[in-house]
Amino acid sequence: MLAIASDHAGFDGKELIKQVLDEEKVKYTDYGPSTPDKVDYPDFGEKVASAVSMNMAVRGILVCGSGLGMSIVANKFPGIRATLVYDKYTAEMSRLHNDSNILVVGGRSTKPEAMREIVKIWLHTGFEARHQMRIDKIAAIEKKTMR
Repeated sequence: MLAIASDHAGFDGKELIKQVLDEEKVKYTDYGPSTPDKVDYPDFGEKVASAVSMNMAVRGILVCGSGLGMSIVANKFPGIRATLVYDKYTAEMSRLHNDSNILVVGGRSTKPEAMREIVKIWLHTGFEARHQMRIDKIAAIEKKTMR
């Protein structure tokens, strides 16, 4: 199960990504918003990051105007490795090397066709276990610094 959300600037991107998820037969929960009316990205980033952090979703996808705000919000949660992805290479590396569990894309900075490709690559790329030691180090830092 995947969790997905956006703000108003990422709403169209979220709707496009939902089409991709449907095509790929990936089950998801849409945490909103349900309209393109103005909203605050932290409210929706929190919903997805919390769902992934608490194992209510395996992974998540967030979309805001640039992707920056959602990345900041999501990475405040324990166990989250949210990666702002902007092309096919970073989509692949975010999974292979970083075991990204939340994909973040910029709705205003990513063209629709690129967004489709990014999502497909991110969905279907696995984690290379040889990088586990680095993920463990990130988790240790998180444990030390999270209050």
